[in-house]
Amino acid sequence: MKPDEPLQFYSLDEVVNEHIGPLGTPRREAFEEELRLDLLGKAIKEARLQRHLTQQQLGELVGVQKAQISKLENNLTDARFDTVMKVFKALNAKVNFSVELLNQGAAIR
Repeated sequence: MKPDEPLQFYSLDEVVNEHIGPLGTPRREAFEEELRLDLLGKAIKEARLQRHLTQQQLGELVGVQKAQISKLENNLTDARFDTVMKVFKALNAKVNFSVELLNQGAAIR
């Protein structure tokens, strides 16, 4: 870039589309799924910290080992749905779901 050229700005969507791929492509779908799982792990960790619980204490409340809580928080495992629900129940946290039926324009909330 030359010193007299203005900076060019890009939106996050433009960068993701360019480097990951547009919505609907297999690579982008895998990226979006990984991102959702990462956000789930971060939500578990944040709720645990707000409740002033260690991973060990949360594991005891849920009935799993500390290592399982660590794996959930760091997105290192394919957790069972019922385990995730038990974690949020132990954290006294409400979970909301939104299901969108593809190609039908319908949503279940």
